[in-house]
Amino acid sequence: MKEGQRRIYLLDELRGFAIICMVIHHTFYDIGFVLHYDIGYRIFNFLCIFQPLFWAIFIITSGICSRLSRNTVRRGAIVFAAGLAVTLVTAAIMPAIGITGAEIYFGVLSCLGLSMIITGAFMPLINKLGKKGSIAGMAVSAALFLASYSISEGMLLFGLIELPARLYTSNAFAFLGFHNGSFYSADYFPLIPWLFLFLFGAFLGKWAKDGALPGGFYKSRVPFLQKVGKNSLWVYLLHQPALYAIMYLISFIQLLFV
Repeated sequence: MKEGQRRIYLLDELRGFAIICMVIHHTFYDIGFVLHYDIGYRIFNFLCIFQPLFWAIFIITSGICSRLSRNTVRRGAIVFAAGLAVTLVTAAIMPAIGITGAEIYFGVLSCLGLSMIITGAFMPLINKLGKKGSIAGMAVSAALFLASYSISEGMLLFGLIELPARLYTSNAFAFLGFHNGSFYSADYFPLIPWLFLFLFGAFLGKWAKDGALPGGFYKSRVPFLQKVGKNSLWVYLLHQPALYAIMYLISFIQLLFV
């Protein structure tokens, strides 16, 4: 956050809420994956109904915050590097010790990092937009997000347009949303459509940058959520190792009593 700007606590709290929702969601998956309890998978699948909501909250608030960052490109590079570290751990180190099926290729951190870098590169132009230009940017971004939401399934406009099958013959462009049937990622956020949702937040961030949000945005109501949101990168990076450690400890204890 730049000097002289009031902290927008509601953004932190919303981001904290979204992160906690992700952690809860992943917890139930790990209960099924590590402990082999079907109820874990059942609850995980049920919560998938709400998953796009907390994804959207997290990405939009991140886009808004990109307007408040001193150096969006630098921060994006850090987040992208964190995403690469997650891929290294889940796709190389974990399989080497016998944990498979949890590989992450282009997860949320990779997507956010690249979105920050792209948005940051155009930030001088975005900052020149007035209210009308920002509203137009929000409208175009929202339209592109909705139009391309099902691109990973080979469609645009929720199935009204079917894309050529040749776009999905390899996984070289999986980071964009084009992949074949062999591709798997436990956490997958292709740049299309999520970049457009990030840009929606960046255009919306004009009002945050100008200090023109309603007064309630600047008041802290749930300090715990605010703290989680402020440290969302570390919470995301550490929650899965912590969950795995807990689940495998429970599994080990169970074996002692079998």
